[in-house]
Amino acid sequence: MQSEFFSYLQLGFSHIADLQAYDHILFVTALCALYDLRQWRHLLWLVTAFTIGHSVTLALSTLNILIFSSAVVEALIPLTIIATALVNVASLQRQQEYQTNTSRIQEWSKYAMALCFGFIHGMGFSTFLKSLLGREISITMPLFAFNCGLECGQILIVAVILTLGFLVNRYTRLARRDWSLLVSGAALGVALTLVLKNI
Repeated sequence: MQSEFFSYLQLGFSHIADLQAYDHILFVTALCALYDLRQWRHLLWLVTAFTIGHSVTLALSTLNILIFSSAVVEALIPLTIIATALVNVASLQRQQEYQTNTSRIQEWSKYAMALCFGFIHGMGFSTFLKSLLGREISITMPLFAFNCGLECGQILIVAVILTLGFLVNRYTRLARRDWSLLVSGAALGVALTLVLKNI
């Protein structure tokens, strides 16, 4: 039982951290682009909203309560990256024009967006998990372990992006705003190529 738990934990971690299936990494990267180490609490709430979203649909679709077309999900995931990157750029532009911080309403709208996009990514995670569960009598434990593995991988991605942003801002002449634009623009560009591949 314990070895089975760790097997699915490792599968969840390796799935989100897989560089060949980089769409989830790209989304989390875009989600982190506006934040630095000092804002880790705000980012924690944002990532938690995404986690709740993908945990719900991962469970529902793996249990066959929610059924969807995998082709549709594969088309929607790059759109979540594009939307997140565009929201980042718009937020940075608004801050530059009005010299104001993000309002509470804007912050809550980001949480809602992360939650909704989490639903879509959860469907994507479940496609992979379903292919592994054919011989399992009960899927409750594998589902929980896989989700824990996803979260460990997600936390690692967040830590890497925040640390990289800190090092770039500290040891280069690149301003924090420019770093955020660079990360968001790169995510947007790669996501657009994914959309074109799906057409």
